[in-house]
Amino acid sequence: MTPIDPARIGFRPVEPAHYPLLLRWLNEPHILEWWGDPDEELGFIKDMVEGKDTTRPFIFTLDAEPVGYIQYWFLGHHQNDEWTRDNPWLLELPSDAIGVDLSVGDAGKLSAGIGSAALSAVAAILRNLGHETIVIDPDPANVRAVRAYSKAGFRTVPELEGRTGNDVLIMQYDPKANEIS
Repeated sequence: MTPIDPARIGFRPVEPAHYPLLLRWLNEPHILEWWGDPDEELGFIKDMVEGKDTTRPFIFTLDAEPVGYIQYWFLGHHQNDEWTRDNPWLLELPSDAIGVDLSVGDAGKLSAGIGSAALSAVAAILRNLGHETIVIDPDPANVRAVRAYSKAGFRTVPELEGRTGNDVLIMQYDPKANEIS
């Protein structure tokens, strides 16, 4: 499969008009399997849009058509007792690190390279903004996601393997991962 040209990927900040689409996606079986309750997740996104949470939510597009959801969050904002009690690994990463989460909305668009392309594109944007450490934390059982993130240049953080619980695999963006030598 030929990789998707990153120029075909776009990002739109989530706004209230996107809520019905997001709720539909959050109810898709392939998203329900890995994310929480759809109404609760949409509530978190609404908090982001309303500025009650520092996480930045976006709809990502392919050829200007909405195909998925992506957000980035600031690890330093989560390096507190509330978060680190259940996720002590947060303290193992720099406070200026950025975390990324994403899902392709429709199941028919899975395994087509869209998620990898969106993740590569957002990583490039974040690097251009000066963010050096970019991580993603899939469930290791989500093999499709781990494979997509690897294709996008994310690599397992070896010193955190086996230290994050059974449902979290910490992967960090390596800008050299996809270079041809």
